[in-house]
Amino acid sequence: MRDLSQLYTFEKLLEEANNALVREGIKRGLHSIGSVCSLAPEPLLNLPGCFSVRLRAPRTGSIDIGTYYMSSLLCECCRAILERAVEGGYQFLDCIIAPDACSQMNRCVENIEHLNCIENAFVSYFDAPMKSDETALRHYVRQMQEHVLKPLYEKLGVDISDASIRKAVEQHNQICCVLQELSEYRKEENPRITGYEFAVLCTATYCCPKELLIEKLTSVAEELKTRKPDEKPAFRVKVVVAGSEIDDPNLIQLIEETGARVVADRFCFGALPEREPIVLNDAEDALTQVCRHYLKIGKCPRYMNAEKVLERQEYVRQLVQEYHADGVIYQQMKFCDYWGYERAYASKTMRETYGVPTLSIDRPYVTGISGQLRTRFQAFVESLEIKKRGI
Repeated sequence: MRDLSQLYTFEKLLEEANNALVREGIKRGLHSIGSVCSLAPEPLLNLPGCFSVRLRAPRTGSIDIGTYYMSSLLCECCRAILERAVEGGYQFLDCIIAPDACSQMNRCVENIEHLNCIENAFVSYFDAPMKSDETALRHYVRQMQEHVLKPLYEKLGVDISDASIRKAVEQHNQICCVLQELSEYRKEENPRITGYEFAVLCTATYCCPKELLIEKLTSVAEELKTRKPDEKPAFRVKVVVAGSEIDDPNLIQLIEETGARVVADRFCFGALPEREPIVLNDAEDALTQVCRHYLKIGKCPRYMNAEKVLERQEYVRQLVQEYHADGVIYQQMKFCDYWGYERAYASKTMRETYGVPTLSIDRPYVTGISGQLRTRFQAFVESLEIKKRGI
């Protein structure tokens, strides 16, 4: 296939946290809001005059400083983000919004705050629910009011009215609708977009001002309408990737280099289901509807009620069917508390209950050159090929 004309532009945006569009947004007078978790509803961080940046640590090398403050037995992603903060990589932020959800990420942000890594920025924490019932919804709404909207209004002068939230949702839905359109191409027998390309485009939507990104993303969607895949598929099997956050598309590229095509992404920084449009009505305030949406689509293993556990597994099984995948790769960041038990339980269920071939791995934060992972992916692809041939 011909290369996407805008792919290099999107790849460049992912090479640093303070990328070209972030700098342009700040130049226009927008407030930059750091986020560390999908449990912080994006529209509330992208109110008019603001844009959210999901924290990443691209091109990570040593994480010795992060390890010094957090120990070698905690998540490498958290340590890498702390390392980048100490290096001064997030000086462009006006604040960080952090949920009291993952204790390791919370410790990372607390260290950033304690060490004063970001000058003239404030940190606000909110309590994230562990269930998705009406009681949890009321608690979620109160937390958003007190620990997200109120600080943004009092410290940055942001308009937090119902009309402002609805405008942010409208902008959020523009991004979601384009990504949904692109995701539909992945259901094709010979998809016209690779998993790596989709991951680059999708990850950028978490890390750039959406109002500056939408035109570029729409341009890619127009180009894909007439893009023709190679007559002979450049892959041998199709897989769904699920699990903890993947903020580096190079992991998806590594998987695809072994002969698999990644057709669906059920992980943080992915599009499923995080990039589902939010449908609002006029009968209820926008804040409550946004919070209800995030509780409904939430697939984080922090939701520990039995209904949510089963829902997460069934959702991945549905993705396998809908995207015509041959298997699932469940992955987690090393030392991740939540995904540690979820990966073990879900991968067992996929194989034994649903009959879906599943590879289960834990991985380091930096994975692009991992020979061990490459070997495991190659073996999994070969096993799926054998199964397809009925040998």
